[in-house]
Amino acid sequence: MRPPTMSGHFLLAPIPESSSDYLLPKDIKLAVLGAGRVGKSAMIVRFLTKRFIGDYEPNTGKLYSRLVYVEGDQLSLQIQDTPGGIQAQDNLSQTVDSLSKCVQWAEGFLLVYSITDYESYQSIRPLYQHIRKVHPDGKAPVVIVGNKGDLLHARQVQTHDGLQLANELGSLFLEISTSENYEDVCDVFQHLCKEVSKLHSLSGERRRASIIPRPRSPNMQDLKRRFRQALSSKVKTPSALG
Repeated sequence: MRPPTMSGHFLLAPIPESSSDYLLPKDIKLAVLGAGRVGKSAMIVRFLTKRFIGDYEPNTGKLYSRLVYVEGDQLSLQIQDTPGGIQAQDNLSQTVDSLSKCVQWAEGFLLVYSITDYESYQSIRPLYQHIRKVHPDGKAPVVIVGNKGDLLHARQVQTHDGLQLANELGSLFLEISTSENYEDVCDVFQHLCKEVSKLHSLSGERRRASIIPRPRSPNMQDLKRRFRQALSSKVKTPSALG
C-alpha cells in the first residue's frame, strides 16, 4: 500500500518588474543527502525544471538556487546536492562527518534511498542521527524518501521498512518515482519549504519579542514630566497676572 502524499502547489517565481514590486523573500536552505545512485540530483532537477534526466556524472556537491512561490509566499530557495559516496560500510561515520559543513548550513533535509538498493536504505539512520547531532534542538524538518518506486521488479526495500524507519526516527516518509511522478517530487520539496518557513516565523516572533523597546528610564520620564510642568506653569502665568 502506497503511503499518503502531501498536497499543494509549487510555482517558479517571475522576476519582479521593478524594485518597488520586490519584497525580500525568505531564504530557505535545504540539503539532499543519501548514498550514490539513489536519484538525488535527478529529484532536484526534476523539481526545478519538470524534466527527468536519468544519468548524471558523480556530483561534487552542487548548489541550486531558485525563487519559488509556496502558497502565495515568495521564497529564495537553495538546495544543496551532496556527493554520493555514502554507503553502510566501515567508513560511513567518516563520510557522514565530512558532510558536517553542509548539515550545519541547511535548515531542512531530504534523506533519499533507492528501493532497489538495501545498503542505501541502511545509510539513512546514521545520516539522520548526524543531523540531530548537529541540530540538537530537533526542530530541523527531515523527510525520508524511498526513490525509484517504479522499479518494483528490482525492489530490495519494502515500503513497510521505510515506514517503520521513519516512525522510529519521527520523520515523514514517502515512496516515490522521480521519473514517473513530478507531483510527488514537488510535494516533498513543498513540505520542507513550508516547515522551514514555519521555523522562520517562530524565530521571527521570538526576535520581535526580544527587541521590544524597554520602558524609558525613570530619569528620562522624570525630566519630561518636569519639562511639561514648567511649560504649563509658563502658560498659566499671564492669566494669573490678569
